[in-house]
Amino acid sequence: MSEKEQVVQQFLDLIKKTRRGRLKIYIGMSAGVGKTFRMLQEAHALLRNGIDVKIGYIETHNRKETHALLDGLPVIPRRKLFYKGKELEELDVPAVINLRPEVVIIDELAHTNIEGSKNAKRWQDVEEILEAGISVISAINIQHIESLNNDVKDITGVEVKERVPDAVLAGADELVNIDLTADELIGRLKEGKIYDQTKVATALSNFFRSEHILQLRELALKEVATHVERKVEKEVTHAYAGNHERFLACISSNEKTAKNVIRKTARLANYYNSKWYLLYVQTPKESADKIPLDKQRHLINHFKLATESGAEVIKVESANIAKTIIEQCEERKITTVCIGKPHFNLFRLILATNTFNSLLTKLSAAEIDLVILS
Repeated sequence: MSEKEQVVQQFLDLIKKTRRGRLKIYIGMSAGVGKTFRMLQEAHALLRNGIDVKIGYIETHNRKETHALLDGLPVIPRRKLFYKGKELEELDVPAVINLRPEVVIIDELAHTNIEGSKNAKRWQDVEEILEAGISVISAINIQHIESLNNDVKDITGVEVKERVPDAVLAGADELVNIDLTADELIGRLKEGKIYDQTKVATALSNFFRSEHILQLRELALKEVATHVERKVEKEVTHAYAGNHERFLACISSNEKTAKNVIRKTARLANYYNSKWYLLYVQTPKESADKIPLDKQRHLINHFKLATESGAEVIKVESANIAKTIIEQCEERKITTVCIGKPHFNLFRLILATNTFNSLLTKLSAAEIDLVILS
């Protein structure tokens, strides 16, 4: 792309950005902190101030105080679908876009849509609505953020299946933490304000243990603090140094290793508000006619995860991984290379080549950091 074309593209991007709706996300350390309650309170405040606000999708979980706040708010009827013999309801995206409210409230950003829906995830529905120029207020729990999946699993022992790419949160105009102390949250749980009383004992002995809540609370506070820091440096100082950073994540077909490298590189890139790439070098041993089907599926999932997390995926056929990494660093002006632990296959392959020393020398000479991710 020529310099003139880049200038034109930047202007087009600016126009597109101004037409796009604004996104505000309420974030909490767990269910029951009051995210939905706060969204509905804000909806009433907006309505009082003459803003055309509508409810696109709200899940009150039969909480009386929350449900009462729906009174007086205009609600867009949900889309009804039949799935496995049951009538279910989803957010009606076409109805929201056709009605064109100034602001729409859409709960549970990490929700997985019913099979057969246009978009697989609700965050994709929200993206479609934002692109239509409608502003959205939504909510998410910290455990649903993609790059924190491993951290949450380490804390709670639970692997959360419904996740939202970090890029969605990074692109939010506002990220607001709904904070409670561990004692306050446990108190709400015991009072039956979060789950039915029959589920309280189980919740207290599992996810809602005090030490778990404290660690999840810390993650939520850090997430919002990082988001605010990025906005201050980008919008107030207009001199965000992180834009000069460029990350290159290098993966093999190993499922667990690749996911860790992708998630952690995405987190680094989002922290620095910088561009990042995912590099997969297909060696002769992993050519299309030799690689097992399960590894092919893993790779497709890795590429999808990386793309959703904001990466540009690069796939290169080569017998020399180290040389390929060097070439990509030079071509993409990479500042940081991220790889997995030394005992993983990718690092073994790099060590097996004669150009490993050349890789280290080149990275050092070009002042490129090498990060080995746990």
